[in-house]
Amino acid sequence: MLLLLVLCCLKIGATTKSQTQLLRIGGLFHDTDDEQAFHIAAKMVNRKYPTGPFRLVPESFLVSKHNAFTSYSRTCSFLHKGTVAIFGPSSIHSSSYIQTLLDRKEIPHVETHWDRKLLRHNCLLNLHPHPSILTQAFLDVVHTWNWKNVVLIYDSEESLARMSPFVSSFRRWVTLRRIDLDHFGTYRSSLTSIKMTGATNFIIECSIEVLEEVLKQAQQVGMMTERHNYMITNLDLQTIDLAAFQFSGTNITGFRVVNPEDEFVVGVAEKIYGKSYNGMPPGWRLRLKTALIVDAVDLFYETVLDLTVSEQVVIKGYPLKCNGTTNWRSGHTIVNYMKGKSILGLTGIVHFDVEGFRRDFVLDVLELTTGGLVKAGSWFPNAGITVTRTPPPVIQTEDNSLTNKTFTVITCLTTPYGMLKETTSRLEGNDRFEGFGIDLIDELSKMLGFNYTIIIQEDGYNGNYNFTTNEWNGLIGAIVTGKAELAIADLTVTAERESAVDFTLQFMNLGISILYKKPKPVPPSLFMFVSPFSYTVWILLLVTYFVVSLCFFVMGRLCPSEWTNPYPCIDEPEYLINQFSIRNSLWFTIGSLMQQGTEIAPIGISTRTAAGVWWFFTLIMVSSYTANLAAFLTVETFVTPFSNVKELSEQTEIKYGAKRGGATANFFKNSGNDSVRTKIWSFMATHDNQMTESNDEGVERTKNEHYAFFMESTTIEYVVERQCSLASVGQPLDDKGYAIAMKKNSSYRNDLSAAILKLQETGRISRLKEKWWKEKRGASNCGAQGEESAATPLNLQNVGGVFLVLFLGTVLGFIISVVELGIRVYSKTKGVGCFKTEFKKEMRFFVQFKRNVKDVLRRGSQEGQ
Repeated sequence: MLLLLVLCCLKIGATTKSQTQLLRIGGLFHDTDDEQAFHIAAKMVNRKYPTGPFRLVPESFLVSKHNAFTSYSRTCSFLHKGTVAIFGPSSIHSSSYIQTLLDRKEIPHVETHWDRKLLRHNCLLNLHPHPSILTQAFLDVVHTWNWKNVVLIYDSEESLARMSPFVSSFRRWVTLRRIDLDHFGTYRSSLTSIKMTGATNFIIECSIEVLEEVLKQAQQVGMMTERHNYMITNLDLQTIDLAAFQFSGTNITGFRVVNPEDEFVVGVAEKIYGKSYNGMPPGWRLRLKTALIVDAVDLFYETVLDLTVSEQVVIKGYPLKCNGTTNWRSGHTIVNYMKGKSILGLTGIVHFDVEGFRRDFVLDVLELTTGGLVKAGSWFPNAGITVTRTPPPVIQTEDNSLTNKTFTVITCLTTPYGMLKETTSRLEGNDRFEGFGIDLIDELSKMLGFNYTIIIQEDGYNGNYNFTTNEWNGLIGAIVTGKAELAIADLTVTAERESAVDFTLQFMNLGISILYKKPKPVPPSLFMFVSPFSYTVWILLLVTYFVVSLCFFVMGRLCPSEWTNPYPCIDEPEYLINQFSIRNSLWFTIGSLMQQGTEIAPIGISTRTAAGVWWFFTLIMVSSYTANLAAFLTVETFVTPFSNVKELSEQTEIKYGAKRGGATANFFKNSGNDSVRTKIWSFMATHDNQMTESNDEGVERTKNEHYAFFMESTTIEYVVERQCSLASVGQPLDDKGYAIAMKKNSSYRNDLSAAILKLQETGRISRLKEKWWKEKRGASNCGAQGEESAATPLNLQNVGGVFLVLFLGTVLGFIISVVELGIRVYSKTKGVGCFKTEFKKEMRFFVQFKRNVKDVLRRGSQEGQ
């Protein structure tokens, strides 16, 4: 009896174990902490429900943030193993590639990183607080603190992108400052220049890896006093050591989502990091992205558990191939249920709105005091900020109004930005000048209420730094020395110039392009009649001709109806003949292809079906050929010696250059490791005679010589509108812009930038450009004439469908031939012979291709007599 009880228990235990399903989940992470948290989270949910219907089996890989190919390959390996969900990679560089694949395969994709372009996807769920709500939190704090002038300090383009919504909403009062490492490997040079502005309110948007060092060096340069206020936007502020700043008297405000003192948070952090690290409790080391991974796994498990138990949905993974056509059936269901489910996790209540975004969350507002970092209030999406301490005093600044102020504006006589008016009357003052830049400064003066006096930079240089004399020349030199307050021209914003002066918001975006002679038409080719089709189509057409001819020959032998009486006057001939010999088949198909026809007419259903499909094929092909041939005969084909900068650098016949000492020449000079640009600069440096003193000289040389000229794309656009023999070649090589320059730390910079932005939004700048590029000063609309687009040969993608129809029709003809033969043999042998024997005899005759005469198959005769 006891033995029987033991056997029953073992059987029940084995049955229970067999019913527990294993679900594979995959993770792609960038550091070991996140990877460890992923595995710990899976263990936690498996232990949370020890008798649950399934268990999670985690598998992970460490990948680089910038290596999208590796992330894609690892994802494919996950799918091949039957993985039912992918967590990560938390990178804006590779996540989109993975998302495209997982959307196609309908595999849940769970992300935890900040994404300012977060959109709704079929299978994507991002647990990170939505960027738009974080922006609102930052704005609420700034308004609560009553900050009017703010300096935004950022360390990368990605950081600036995070804060772009904030800048757009607060643009009138915010100044952007990027900090970069100097030649000593520190940020002190950048921070010192920021200190010289006299600003006291700062917003720091830096990666958590450099944030502590930035704060330390800010303290070293004297930016951590009682007068200074900081708001840190990074949500992991509590994870760095702020002890060095506790007694500085500086107001430092920050935010957090994870409460490091919560028992659940502390428990999970101890499993990831251990008990403590350098005296810092484990809960204070837990970063937001790591906590979100734990919450993501928990949410996934709870969702699948509800679907399995409550909804009785069977969740089962199976292998998928990235290049296959199959997908997973349960992916959309799981993601939709995850978006509708709420859990209490490390980051608070995880809940999603109707769009599937996490907009409902609570932020703790932190303040650094002499006792350390403490919670000073909370922020709620609907209620806003609630603080328990008095906002820091606001330091009053001087009145920055530009009303009734008078500026000296310096410009260069550069077409079409600044030019002397063409008139016979005597003009004085500002009335002497016209151009895009002149109109722009006039629009700004009307908006902001200031006056201005225009002067000319005689040497025509925009501004270069002389390392021998340590002085600037051109427009930048005039600003630095105080000769003028504002400089407007085709003045490119560069890092070197920005170290000496301040720039407004860029009023025009452009890039470096190549000016060269307009391509000349190619003379017609002797064999232009082959141009309508690509070589692939011609070869495929030739192969198709022979294959279809062979098919007619084979179908003709198989089809009984094609075996005809050679002597119609004899009722019972001794033998039959077939008109579809090899030669006749070739002649029939070529006659149809040439649309001339032949004396051969198909008789059987199969051969008529194949002939109909072949005629349809020839109809489409001949019509396509005729239509495209007309295009080739009427459209001129243009050719240019080069199509991009690489091809220009590899040839030796055409010389090239740029304006000497300009921003374009400096672009190639400072090209770094780019081999093509380095080669271009090497040629320019060794052939100084190819450099020009002005853009006008470069245009003239391009017109009259075998010469290509590097110039800004906007100026090239202006030139080709008036010089119809010239054109722009290739795509722009970079992306930069023109802006108005002013003295360093000018108080009116923000007002001018805001006014430029308003002019852009209202379309006024676009209208000014249209006026001076398309209408004034001899515009002939050469660019509007354009070049006729060259006709392109039809390739297989254009005519592939008709080849497919031909293939299917031919296969159908074969099938009908076999059916016809079977019906004929069956009717002759029904009741008096063996169908199988006679059919084999017919097939033996079929393969004897040299025989084109066939004995008559008579009813009841198995010898074919």
